[in-house]
Amino acid sequence: MGSLGEEQPQVAEDCMGLLQLLSNGTVLRSKSIDLITQQIPLANHETVLFKDSVFHKPNNLHLRLYKPVLVSNRTIPVVVFFHGGGFCFGSRSWPHFHNFCLTLASSLHALVVAPDYRLAPEHRLPAAFEDAEAALVWLRDQAVSSDCDHWFEGGPGVDFDRVYVLGDSSGGNIAHHLAFRFGSGSVELSPVRVRGYVLLGPFFGGEERTKSEDGPSEKKLNLDLLDKFWRLSLPEGATRDHPMANPFGPTSPALESISIEPMLVIAGGLELLKDRAKEYAYKLKKMRGKKVDYIEFENEEHGFYNNSPSSDAAQQLLRIIGDFMDNFSNII
Repeated sequence: MGSLGEEQPQVAEDCMGLLQLLSNGTVLRSKSIDLITQQIPLANHETVLFKDSVFHKPNNLHLRLYKPVLVSNRTIPVVVFFHGGGFCFGSRSWPHFHNFCLTLASSLHALVVAPDYRLAPEHRLPAAFEDAEAALVWLRDQAVSSDCDHWFEGGPGVDFDRVYVLGDSSGGNIAHHLAFRFGSGSVELSPVRVRGYVLLGPFFGGEERTKSEDGPSEKKLNLDLLDKFWRLSLPEGATRDHPMANPFGPTSPALESISIEPMLVIAGGLELLKDRAKEYAYKLKKMRGKKVDYIEFENEEHGFYNNSPSSDAAQQLLRIIGDFMDNFSNII
C-alpha cells in the first residue's frame, strides 16, 4: 500500500476485466478465462493423441502436438496452427483452440503442431512473430536431428515436405508474416517445405475504417476491443497503420517482389474484419505470380469454426482446407 500523498497507478487499458494495463506499466491478468472460452470442456477425441513439448527454452515456450491414430503406413502432412486472441490472449491449452486442433488432426489426417507465443502487452510485437519463426525452426530441427521427438518417427511417420501453416485471427496475421518472411521454397527451413498458408479471419488493422468495421458489432467482438488489442500489442506510440497491423499501410514494405507459397484467406460474412481480409486477399491476388484465394462464409462471425466446431459451416471449412492441402501437396 502506498504512503500518504503517493499517487496510485490508474487503469490505462482494460480488456473485459481479464487484462489490465496500469499507468505505471504493470500488467494484471485474470486467471479465469471462462468469459472468453464460455466454459467449453476439453474434448475427448479417441482417434487423436496429444502431448505438450518445449520448443523454446529461453522464453519457456511450449507447443502441443496432435497425432491421429491411423492404421495406414503412409506418411502424414504437418499442420502448424497459430491461435488467435488479438496478440494479447490465448494459449494452446484453451479449450476451443485445443478442440479445434483435435478436429484438424482427425479430419485432415495430419500431425498438428500448436505453438504458444509471447503475449502483449508484456511482450509487444514483433515478439509473437519471432516466436512463430522459432516454432518453424524447431520443426526444421526435428526433421534433421537424430534425437527428434519420437512422434515424428515410426508408423505413420510425418512428411516434412508437406507442411501447412494455419493461423486464426492474430494467428492469421502471424501466418502472413511467415509467408513473406520465408518466401517461396522455404530455403531456410529445408528439409521442411511449407506448401501453403491458410489465414482464418486474419487480424489486420488500419487507421481508416472499413465498411464492415463500421457495421454492427459481433456477439463476441466489437471495434473498441479490436482497437484495444492494437494499442496493447503494437510498439508504444504506433498507429494501426504500422506495417505489423496494416500490410498495405503508408509505411509498409512493398510485397510485389516477394514470391510466396499458395495462400487461402477465409472470413465470415458478418465479421468486423471481413473487409480487411477480403482486401488483403484481392490485392495479393492481383500481384504477378501469387496464388491467393478468398472464401467468405455467409452469416458467420469471427471464429465460427472454434465456437461451433460441429456446425455445417465448420465442417465445410475443414473440407475446403483439406482440398487446399491436396491441391498443392505435390508441386515441385
